[in-house]
Amino acid sequence: MDTTQNQRDWTSHPPLIAPGYKSTIFRGPSQNLITVPELMKPSSGPIFGLESVAPLDHDLTKNGIKNGEPLGERIVVSGRVLNQHGQPLKNTLIEVWQANAAGRYVHKRDQHHAPLDPNFFGAGRCVTNEEGIFKFYTIKPGAYPWGNHPNAWRPNHIHFSVFGPNIGTRLVTQMYFPGDPLLDYDPIYLAVPEKARERLISSFDLGLTEEGFALGYQFDIVLRGHHSTPFENE
Repeated sequence: MDTTQNQRDWTSHPPLIAPGYKSTIFRGPSQNLITVPELMKPSSGPIFGLESVAPLDHDLTKNGIKNGEPLGERIVVSGRVLNQHGQPLKNTLIEVWQANAAGRYVHKRDQHHAPLDPNFFGAGRCVTNEEGIFKFYTIKPGAYPWGNHPNAWRPNHIHFSVFGPNIGTRLVTQMYFPGDPLLDYDPIYLAVPEKARERLISSFDLGLTEEGFALGYQFDIVLRGHHSTPFENE
């Protein structure tokens, strides 16, 4: 039995300080990390399950509607949450947030010159089923400028937050889209070790695509082991 599969593969994750990603220089830890003993980790706290999710939380094309349909290309994103052995993890809370089709977030700090969509909130959540599967409907997010360096643009992406049994086990990552030319210029994506970057790119799935409604993208999340999805808060 390969016991290394039970360990965190640190070579799959971006460094805590990546000089090309300028804000990490200021917020990254300046001292060695301390391992927290198991007994000090949260043993109780909020338990996330179906009761945490409202009926439209998984559908970002509907959960922000005020007076019409949101603008942009509709997509459906589905995948599985797996452990290091490829086994599905049920009842896992997944949260997503993203920019709208014009590349604008519903946030007071996002003031770049692009329109807000009054019918798109840009956030949602769901819980994995017995097979570890999650599914969201949303609008494909647009690229946006972000000021990290001259003429810097973020690729189209969706943020994912994955919760274990409590908030202390939260992991955060990003999902990108195949063929995006901005990936080659993005310091956040490029900070991920080269061998693991493809794990952040979704794959187009015609079988998941819904005729006349939405294109389908598949994105699996692996929490540990040699094929772990790169996470931002490792």
